[in-house]
Amino acid sequence: MKKLIEGLQKFQTGYFRSHRELFEELSHGQHPRILFITCSDSRVDPNLITQADVGDIFVIRNAGNIIPPFGAANGGEGAAIEYAISALDIQQVIVCGHSHCGAMKGLLKLNSLQEKMPLVYDWLKHAEATRRLVKDNYANLEGEELLEVTVAENVLTQLENLQTYPVIHSRLHQRNLTLHGWIYRIETGEVLEYDRASHDFIAPQSSIIDTEPEYSFHPNCHIPGSTPFKRPATTTASSNGKNGHNGASLPGYEQFSPEQAQRIYKGSH
Repeated sequence: MKKLIEGLQKFQTGYFRSHRELFEELSHGQHPRILFITCSDSRVDPNLITQADVGDIFVIRNAGNIIPPFGAANGGEGAAIEYAISALDIQQVIVCGHSHCGAMKGLLKLNSLQEKMPLVYDWLKHAEATRRLVKDNYANLEGEELLEVTVAENVLTQLENLQTYPVIHSRLHQRNLTLHGWIYRIETGEVLEYDRASHDFIAPQSSIIDTEPEYSFHPNCHIPGSTPFKRPATTTASSNGKNGHNGASLPGYEQFSPEQAQRIYKGSH
């Protein structure tokens, strides 16, 4: 608490004083341009990683950046979404997952949570679609690789869930709204965005210019020339190893077989 109180004092005498006009303007109302949906994890700070100013983004946070489908829960997520789109007229929505997500770790061993953390268990059941997709399509993965895939697939699932909300569905139809899926890497500070053309997570600036409110989140076909999701250099597999890169393997996926590499982040039926 001492550190927080000292921080309050620094804020009031430092940042607030130098931005007094901004805060006076914000006292008359808010006009954020982005709805940012992310995890409650203390390591994820939307304003910090985007360098957004106070008042720039409207934030929804919960364990696992989960958006239950419309009518599936009575939590505050639906109300916040409706307010952001209808009252604030926000036209850009970001769902941001992150590396080493504890909620996604829990989702992968959901049944073990029922006795010790029943409320967490009930909440994570809203991500059952993610759990089932990963279970049925990525049985060959484990450990950090499995977690990384789960984080990415969960972002796509929540983007799908968003479209079940009437206000989202209507604005997408009007082409007055764009949805974005991000993954934030805590260890590198890197942010990747889902790109509908390559069906991959790539650098955000490459997809800012041409955005469409039409999505196929889990395509079942190979997209020629797709750029693979680049994970940190955690392996040293050589191009001549058992998964050697002979034109069939994808760069950055040397630890997987060619078939597995083609499936990562490309989902299923």
